[in-house]
Amino acid sequence: MSESEAAELVWQSLNRTENVEPQTALPILKGLTRLVKGDGRDHPLEVHEARSSAFLAICEFAKALHRGQPAERLRDSAIIATEKWRALA
Repeated sequence: MSESEAAELVWQSLNRTENVEPQTALPILKGLTRLVKGDGRDHPLEVHEARSSAFLAICEFAKALHRGQPAERLRDSAIIATEKWRALA
């Protein structure tokens, strides 16, 4: 799977987490881990940084859901970070 395909799939998956219960969203987010690891190819530094930022934002979102904390803003941050990655990929 290419970098752009992975970014697109992550973006689509994050959008699926809107208005769902945490127990539904968490497995979706856990499934994204393999996608944000990268495709193993060389990419410009900006792409690696954008992917890393998306990964960290997704982790923060998942952590908040797991702890039962408000997560809407973190979800928005994860989507914004993923959109940046998507644009660069």
